[in-house]
Amino acid sequence: MTSPAVSFEVFPPKSVDAAFRLWDTAQSLAPLAPRFFSVTYGAGGSTRDLTHDAAHVLHRTSGLPVSAHLTCVGATAAETIETAEKFHAAGVTDIVALRGDPADGAERFTPHPEGFANSVELIEALALMDKFTIRVGAYPQSHPDAVSQHANIQYLKRKFDAGADEAITQFFFEAEDFLRFRDQCAAAGIDKPIVPGILPITNWTSARAFAARCGAKIPEWMEEAYRAAQRDDRTALLSTALCTELCSTLMDEGVDALHFYTLNRADLTRDICRALGVTPQTALSNVA
Repeated sequence: MTSPAVSFEVFPPKSVDAAFRLWDTAQSLAPLAPRFFSVTYGAGGSTRDLTHDAAHVLHRTSGLPVSAHLTCVGATAAETIETAEKFHAAGVTDIVALRGDPADGAERFTPHPEGFANSVELIEALALMDKFTIRVGAYPQSHPDAVSQHANIQYLKRKFDAGADEAITQFFFEAEDFLRFRDQCAAAGIDKPIVPGILPITNWTSARAFAARCGAKIPEWMEEAYRAAQRDDRTALLSTALCTELCSTLMDEGVDALHFYTLNRADLTRDICRALGVTPQTALSNVA
């Protein structure tokens, strides 16, 4: 079996300790020759400058492509495009274009009066700049705001029609969720790459809370497995086994690229990649 292409998501640090953890994560994972690192964007644009700085430094120190998140939340259209221009000036030519989560704990997304109303408008504007590879989000278990799975897939198609090059999915825990979604997208006429997003579970309690916020369904068998593993102090072993099995099943079904949500912790992601045959290729140098 050919090893998959991989990419890794990190988030910008908000403290000195977090900065060291991010660079340690990059140094550990960069030798696996990822297609790119993606750097997230805080709710309401709260980490806009941190995202820019982290993306710039990651690109400069690793020499690897960096895909910076950019959202519609909390900024005018002009400010959002200005941010995109700053990314490009820093050598970051890949963007993950997202609507973004509601700001300030609001239940629903409300566009800025002078901002982009949704991700499709943002994608269209970025495509007109003709400077970026544009990635977008996709939701195998449907976006929480979508009225149906059909509407969810049609909206993804609109994002591709607007100029997106590739989609990365929300994480999921059963391969069938992604495979069914992939088939539905193909039936809808989507022929651009859709890369499954994978969450290696380093902390079960945190992962459950993360899944609840994102609308990712946790199967009952998985709840039971972690309850048993916690009693026996074997959660790390279970996480490695389950995530490796999930990725292997996807690869058996023709998936050739995987995107890992690292949460700025490299060990489990690195172990899973190596189990899948992704071995170190290059060294990361000049990391501050």
